[in-house]
Amino acid sequence: MRSRVIKHLHQAMFNSQGLKTKLCLRNLSCFTLPSRGIQLNRHDICLSRREISTTSSKCRKVLLPGNIVQSPMPEVDLPETTTLHDLILEKCDKFKNLPALSDFLTGRSYTYAELKDNIIRVASALSRRGYKKGDVILVISPNQIDFTVLQLAASCLGCWLSGANPSYTADELARQIHHSECKAIFTIDVLANVVQEALKKKEFPHNVQELFVFGESTGMHPFKTLLEDKGDAFPKVDFNPKDDVCVLPYSSGTTGFPKGVMLTHHNLVANIIQVDKHNVQKEGDNILCLLPLFHAYAQLFIQFGTLLNGGQFHNLPQFDPKTFLQCLQDRKINNASLVPPLILFLTKHPMVDDFDLSNLTRITSSAAPLGKELTDGFKKRFPHINLLQGYGLTEASPGINFDIDENIGSVGPLVPNTFAKIVDLDTGKNLGPNQEGEMVVKGPQMMKGYFKNPEATKAMFSEDGWMHTGDVAYYDEKGLFYICDRLKELIKVKGFQVAPAELEAILLGHPEIADACVIGVPDDKAGEVPKAFIVRKPDSDITEQAIVKFIEEQVSDTKRLRGGVEFIKKIPKNPSGKILRRILRN
Repeated sequence: MRSRVIKHLHQAMFNSQGLKTKLCLRNLSCFTLPSRGIQLNRHDICLSRREISTTSSKCRKVLLPGNIVQSPMPEVDLPETTTLHDLILEKCDKFKNLPALSDFLTGRSYTYAELKDNIIRVASALSRRGYKKGDVILVISPNQIDFTVLQLAASCLGCWLSGANPSYTADELARQIHHSECKAIFTIDVLANVVQEALKKKEFPHNVQELFVFGESTGMHPFKTLLEDKGDAFPKVDFNPKDDVCVLPYSSGTTGFPKGVMLTHHNLVANIIQVDKHNVQKEGDNILCLLPLFHAYAQLFIQFGTLLNGGQFHNLPQFDPKTFLQCLQDRKINNASLVPPLILFLTKHPMVDDFDLSNLTRITSSAAPLGKELTDGFKKRFPHINLLQGYGLTEASPGINFDIDENIGSVGPLVPNTFAKIVDLDTGKNLGPNQEGEMVVKGPQMMKGYFKNPEATKAMFSEDGWMHTGDVAYYDEKGLFYICDRLKELIKVKGFQVAPAELEAILLGHPEIADACVIGVPDDKAGEVPKAFIVRKPDSDITEQAIVKFIEEQVSDTKRLRGGVEFIKKIPKNPSGKILRRILRN
């Protein structure tokens, strides 16, 4: 009986076009299976998300001829004439007086109706000042509610929004200002001096005409004056969503200088819808937005994923342990997107016990692989929280994979309308299940290209349109993907490839290690050997010898820490949580 019910429930989740529809048993007192006449009380049957999604995956083959992998989920209709602002403004009309977003530290917030009103006002004000389709607007600001207003106002104008890292030095910012050819900069008062200093760099000429500030700062136009506009100069702009660029994020720059990534309206709209098919967000959810909004992950998954479903996201400008936990508790956060260092904090820090996190039921981790040891430690402390992983890159808008079933170590299956293959690192041959190689992908979310860099764009794509991710991965027979490491970060020991992430996951399982990073260092005999950088836990006096032996007992000969161990106070990472190995190499 149970298997028959699961089968019929799955059929009920899809309409005649194969599009997934929402089905939530826990909000119903009973459920009648269409055309079956079977009525179920909510307490008569309890189906897990895993049972339903597993059933759906069996209805579609994931492995295609030639070792090409597709999503287990049916393809979805992706609107080709919808812009980013069309998609979100429609939701503002639908959810109107519901709370949409807030700043935890200041208490400022907007409803969906207020968000739409402010978007129209700012777009109108910028149009009056001469900003038009194709102009680039740069914003360097921590997370706050007017970031969202500005981004969607820029979208309405056809302007490109380019987010910059608030921790940038003046030189780093000057390079992005120069390369993006931005005409306006929006910032906060405490970063005003950095902006002014960046504009003085003669080696980086710029096109900046105006400076705006969220707040007050001498020589800058207050953003609030844009919010005072009547909105009657709101422009009518012709769009080609598949060709018109909407945002210009810059890649993390872990190797070489950051590159501007051109993402079109269709790239973004497609990926928002693709990822939403894996999502369990719903109206009224409270979502944490701690990951930086200048990054594609926070912009798409957190910001627009929340607004698509009628939830509310709560901004935090930066990580502070107590404030982070206070926000989770006081705002009754039930869904949070985090990075492995924050998972590590929740798993091991004693302060966590002082806060009530009972409302938190789902965490999605991204930016770096989440090892089994850390996952097991987290689940032991928080058995009620679903810990999931996702995978993507800025060049893919950014979502490629999304797990919904707690497949430990896996980033899950591909999102709908996406294809992938694993290719041999030496021959380029397509590999079958459980064989490691570079992951290459295809889908509507893949970038238009790198801004003013056709050579890098050409190198990123094969002649038949497959995009190289630069990540070493494999997939299993179910179409679940596992990310092993960055291609350029692999350590070559006597010709054998050693993944730093594997060793880091083992190290993080040691009770006296708070954080760890592994890099390759030159060796006369082996070419390279692994070296570990270790952050001890407070009061730990663990030695290099003990760590070397700990690894030695768990890995093969080529993976041993023959490069030694170095103790440091903090592992350098960028705002999205990726380890900055280049700093440790230098």
